[in-house]
Amino acid sequence: MKTLSSIAGLAGAALIGLGPAPAQADYPTGPITLVVPFAAGGGGDTFTRAIAELAQERLGVNVMVENRTGGGGTIGVGSVARAANDGHTLGFVSTSPVVMTPNFSEVPFDPATDITYVGRFVTSPIPMIVPADKPWQSFDDLVEWMRENPGRLRWSTSATRGAPQIATEALFGALGVEGVHIPMQGGSEVLAAILGDTLDMGVISEYAEPAMAGQVRVLAQSGPEPIAEMPDVPTYDALGSPLAPTMFFGIIGPADLPAEVTGTWDGLLAEIVEDPRFVEVADRLGGNLAFMPHEPFQAAVLRDIAAMSAALEELGLLDD
Repeated sequence: MKTLSSIAGLAGAALIGLGPAPAQADYPTGPITLVVPFAAGGGGDTFTRAIAELAQERLGVNVMVENRTGGGGTIGVGSVARAANDGHTLGFVSTSPVVMTPNFSEVPFDPATDITYVGRFVTSPIPMIVPADKPWQSFDDLVEWMRENPGRLRWSTSATRGAPQIATEALFGALGVEGVHIPMQGGSEVLAAILGDTLDMGVISEYAEPAMAGQVRVLAQSGPEPIAEMPDVPTYDALGSPLAPTMFFGIIGPADLPAEVTGTWDGLLAEIVEDPRFVEVADRLGGNLAFMPHEPFQAAVLRDIAAMSAALEELGLLDD
């Protein structure tokens, strides 16, 4: 199933051409904190720190990054949802904490009503990777090993009960194999465990640099679209998974952010994704630049939330 909405088309292109909207006189009035709900060093953290640096240059105020981990990203997202809605506390968001995790766990926010989806800046491949010294040269090799060694595969994702975990479990279920998912607090922790040989496999966005360095091997892509630089790597769709969500990276705030805040960030993100320094980060991390301003991003995420819940119910994957 493909649940992720498309790029904002003409609206996004128009905004990029216009450059940043001028900040209103009363915003920002002081420092801005960007909350990252995952561990430092991961893809979301790296992207957010790049945004903070470039936003600080343009806004003329300190823009700080704070990592608040736990709950598969929902602790940090919840702290943003409870913040004052003046635009001085915003946060990073990816698909899992708002589209997937609330279907399985109690979370400290309602993803449809407690959050303003400020803007999307990247869509990210979330591939399945294994250490390069493992014998599996392909996904088929891995599945064959799993059939011969039921329950022995140690694997993880950046968020517990997030989209990559559920999609991978759905794929394994469709193929009649299983492993042991080990909860971790972000992609950087998963990658360290893979390189340290305490995990056999991970489904994370932090794949590009270790793959280029020959440290890991990419076996499959969990989203519906192939990785541009790796067209021969099969997608979960092609492998028969009933779920293959595309992962978005964006900025959020608490509900009912004023128009001067969302308008300022519409223009700010439009310019940041064009900045060569940000483009270099996206290239290094394997992210696809995909700017979407507030209004279409808000509508897209709300559609994704409804579509994912319906798909999970249809597949019988929701907890009773």
